[in-house]
Amino acid sequence: MTTITLGFEVHQPYRVKEDFFWKQRMFRGVGEGFEGLFEHYFSNRNKEIFEKVARKCYYPTNQILLENIDFYKNDSRKFKCAFSISGILLEQCERYDPDLLESFKQLLDSGCVEFLDQTYHHSLFSLYDDPALFIEDVKKHNEAMKDFFRCSPKVFENTEFLYNNRIASVVEEMGYKCIFTEGLERLTGGAHPNQVYRAKEGKLKVLLRNYKLTDDIGFRFSSQDWEGYPLTAEKYASWLAATPGDCINIFMDYETFGEHHWKETGIFDFLSFFPGEVLKWDHLDFATPSEVIKRYPVKGVVDAYEMGGTVSWADLERDTSCWLGNSMQWAAYTYHKQIRPRIVDADSQRIWGYLAASDHLYYMFMAGGGPGEVHNYFSPFEDPKNAFLNYLAVLFDFDSRIKSGIEAASHPFVFSNKGGDVLAVAFGKRDFSEIIGTVDLDSLKFHLLRGDFEKWVETSLNDPALAKEIGMIRSKGLGKRGIRKRLRELFDKNMDKT
Repeated sequence: MTTITLGFEVHQPYRVKEDFFWKQRMFRGVGEGFEGLFEHYFSNRNKEIFEKVARKCYYPTNQILLENIDFYKNDSRKFKCAFSISGILLEQCERYDPDLLESFKQLLDSGCVEFLDQTYHHSLFSLYDDPALFIEDVKKHNEAMKDFFRCSPKVFENTEFLYNNRIASVVEEMGYKCIFTEGLERLTGGAHPNQVYRAKEGKLKVLLRNYKLTDDIGFRFSSQDWEGYPLTAEKYASWLAATPGDCINIFMDYETFGEHHWKETGIFDFLSFFPGEVLKWDHLDFATPSEVIKRYPVKGVVDAYEMGGTVSWADLERDTSCWLGNSMQWAAYTYHKQIRPRIVDADSQRIWGYLAASDHLYYMFMAGGGPGEVHNYFSPFEDPKNAFLNYLAVLFDFDSRIKSGIEAASHPFVFSNKGGDVLAVAFGKRDFSEIIGTVDLDSLKFHLLRGDFEKWVETSLNDPALAKEIGMIRSKGLGKRGIRKRLRELFDKNMDKT
C-alpha cells in the first residue's frame, strides 16, 4: 500500500501601505492604541485581498473537500487531508469573515482532516540564534489552535518548510512528533522522499514533500507549454500509482486552487475528481500525517546542517535566499530583529509580530527569471526597491515611536562582570530599572564603583540630576543588596515623575 498525504498551507500577511514612504506618512499623528498603529502602517487593501481570495479559493475549495470527505465517509479507504493555517490568517478570518472560520471547523469536525501547527506570524524566527522567539511564536499558534478549533497539533510545519538540524531539535523539545520539510536529494543521500525519515539528532520524524509531483499541480497545472498539459485527475493518479514508496506527500499553498490557477483552468474539476481517481487504484489510499508516522517505520535519516544547509520549499534554490539573498533583505531583517528588545507594551508587540511575516522580505527579492516572476506576482509593490523603501520607512517610524515611549537612551547600557561577560542590555530607564532588580549583585557593584551608571545616565539619558544622585551612593558604603535597593528607589522615583 502507498499512502497519499495531501497538505495545504494557508496564509495571508498584513501588507504594509504601498505609499508609506512616498506619501511621507512617517511621524504623523495616529489614533490611540493598537488600532491606531494598525491603521497607520497596514494597507486598506488587506481586507479586499482577503475577501477576494476567500471568494475565489477558500470557500469553493473547502466545499469540494467537504463533499469528497462526505462521499467516501463510509468506505474503508476514506479521503483525508491536512491543513497548516497561520495565526495571521486566522486573525483575518475573525476580523473580516467569521463564517470562513466555521467552514474550516467543519473540515476538522469531519474527522478526516488534521490541523498542523506552524509559526503564528509565518515568521523567520527559527533562523534566529536564540530560539526563544521561535518557541514563543509556535506556542502562540498552538494556543490559537486551541482557541479557534479546540485542538493541539502534534505535527509541525515551519514557515515555508524551513528546516535544519537545530530547528528539528527545538521542535522536538517542544513536544512535536513530526515535522514536514522539502524532499531534496541532498537531505536523503539520493534516496526518494516517499518514506518516513528521522531527524539526525533525537527521535523527531520527518515527512518529506515530493516537490516534483506537488509542483505539477502548484506551478505547472495551467502551463500549456508543459509536456504534461493538460493535467487531469486520472492522469495524475496514474503517476502516483507508478511512484514507489510508503507515503507520497503532496503539500502546497491552498491558494493554488482558484487564485494561482483560476477556475477557468479546470483546477476545481481536477480537485473534485482527484480523490476518486486515486481510490480507483487498490494499492493507494489517503491518510493524515499522524496516521502515516504510526503506520510506517522510519527508513532513513535527514541531515541539514545549520550553516549553509538550511532548506525550504521556496524557489529553485530551496534555501533561505528568497528572503535573505540581497543586502536590502538583510538590512530589513536585521533592523526588524533589533527593535524587539525595546518593545515593552502588548500593542507594539502585536504590530512587530505582523511585521515579522516572511512575506515582507519575500517582496524584496531581486533575482529575475521564473522565480522573480513568482515574487512579483505575489507582491503588492511596483518593484522590490519600493517594497524595501516602504517596509523600512514603517520600521523607522515604528522604532521612533517605541523609543519615545520608553525614554530610550542614545546608547544602551551593557551590564557585564569583571571578566567582560555580557549579562544584560538596557535601552532606557524602564528596562534599566527592571534589570537592576535581577542582575548579578557583583555586576551592580562593579559598574557603580567605576562610575559607569552615572556616566551613562548623564550622557545617554541626559539626566544630570539623577546621575548626581547615583554618584552619591558610592560614598554611603552600602553593601551589594543595599546598592540594588537604592538604585531601584532612585529609578522608581524618577519614573514616577514622568
